[in-house]
Amino acid sequence: MSLLRKYFKISLKLGIFSWICLLIAWTFISSFYDAQFFPSPIEAVLGAEELILDGTLIHFIFISLQRVLVGWVIGNAIAVPVGILIGRIEIIKQFIEPFLDFFRFIPAIAFITLFIMWFGIGEESKIMLIIYATGFAAMINTVSGVLSVDKIKIQAARSLGANELQIIFYIIIPAALPYIFTGIRLGMGNAFMAIVGAEMIAAKEGIGYLIFTSRMYFRTDWIFVGLISLGLMGYFSDRILQFIGVKVLRKYGIKKETQFSRN
Repeated sequence: MSLLRKYFKISLKLGIFSWICLLIAWTFISSFYDAQFFPSPIEAVLGAEELILDGTLIHFIFISLQRVLVGWVIGNAIAVPVGILIGRIEIIKQFIEPFLDFFRFIPAIAFITLFIMWFGIGEESKIMLIIYATGFAAMINTVSGVLSVDKIKIQAARSLGANELQIIFYIIIPAALPYIFTGIRLGMGNAFMAIVGAEMIAAKEGIGYLIFTSRMYFRTDWIFVGLISLGLMGYFSDRILQFIGVKVLRKYGIKKETQFSRN
């Protein structure tokens, strides 16, 4: 009994038990509906096999990942330096803060039509949408990190003769890195949400396109495959990012954690 309890705790900690329960619930619910309305796990697997064998699923996953990564990298490259400036320079903070408080409540998907008009239906509109979705999470968390830095440390560095650039690079950024890292992780999630909307409306490739067009063929199993693919793409992207962060930035307070871990 104690051994069984031990294995149960391990499976619960690793999430195995949760996934087993989900599969059981999914199978049970799907038994009451037609496959075109609510496919079973087996039917979803068969649909995935079909898409994998003809190369569609792997190609669409690669296309969506490429768009997400390009927009996410550019968005963070812009948002983090701007966030440091906003948090460090009061006049910039007072000028930009009203715009931040206004635009951060407008979801990226609301700009799809405008971005298509401005940047066309090619890759540019999708990348710009992801940059927008990524930027606010990274920027706001960066500002919070900069503002949380102990003022005594800054005063001590200045009394020792440090100039503003030295204070930013040796005091502000190292202290704010946990906030910045959280911001870029949240930005990754926003990027995946943005790409789905963009690919549904203005794309001929990608997971969002697969989900949107599957309805025309009454292939609900393909929709489930697309949803599961998105979840797995986001999950592994976040885990890889977290692994790199822990390995590279451990000395700055970045540690392995889960979404609901205690402080």
